[in-house]
Amino acid sequence: MKLLRVGTAGAERPALLDAGGTLRDLSGLVADIDGALLSDDAALGRIRSAEAAGELPALDPDGLRVGPPLARIGKVVCIGLNYHDHARETGAEPPAEPVIFFKAADTVVGPNDTVLVPRGSVKTDWEVELAVVIGRTARYLESGEEALAHVAGYAVAHDVSERAFQIERGGTWDKGKNCETFNPLGPWLVTADEVPDPQALPLRLWVNGELKQDGTTAEQIFPVAEVVRYVSHFMTLYPGDVINTGTPAGVALGRPEPKPYLRAGDVVELEIDGLGRQRQALADA
Repeated sequence: MKLLRVGTAGAERPALLDAGGTLRDLSGLVADIDGALLSDDAALGRIRSAEAAGELPALDPDGLRVGPPLARIGKVVCIGLNYHDHARETGAEPPAEPVIFFKAADTVVGPNDTVLVPRGSVKTDWEVELAVVIGRTARYLESGEEALAHVAGYAVAHDVSERAFQIERGGTWDKGKNCETFNPLGPWLVTADEVPDPQALPLRLWVNGELKQDGTTAEQIFPVAEVVRYVSHFMTLYPGDVINTGTPAGVALGRPEPKPYLRAGDVVELEIDGLGRQRQALADA
């Protein structure tokens, strides 16, 4: 299933995109798309049954904002330097273990919402990423197979980053990762049954119509199953938690000087095959 949330910010309603591309209203069936729903097999079964029976009313998508596909996110765990080609372009050694940092849940916005360039920023960068959404409480998982059984689905994430804040200002990476609007998510949460191999997903990003990133999750140093398993040994993952799994080559940081960092007025578009497409215009904060 392709689950999503539509409507004005803070007042989104749950919806579904059916196999024919029609937007369907779920608000008469479930309260929202969140961790509670994703961990409730019976509720998910009712959605599937209602879709198959043609019982879900259609929604007119014209002028309807698409919000983040997931409400009440507990935490956003991020994996840094997780693509071989991205490590090479930045001159970094591939890590021996996954590099973990966090984004606050309040950085998450809709896939087409405005992204704000922080005040004082000169190095705002783009990063297309595969997001993993947890559907079952995960702690001390022992195998990749067990880890994938705890995944509810997948989504497109844009891990917007301010490199000067991240790298040049001391401390951890978090200062360059947690500016407002720095995690567009969606348009859909695609349930795991529709993604048979998360390591076979092409992902791309354009800036002002110019292709900047053109990669594949096959390049991940630590695949999705290992990331989920590994993280579960350092923290408990709950339904509705999100893991951003890293970005392929092609970011501004890895390009020759003068590096083409983002400015107000730029337009970024990104997509992952089968998971949908995002489009953000940038503005000054």
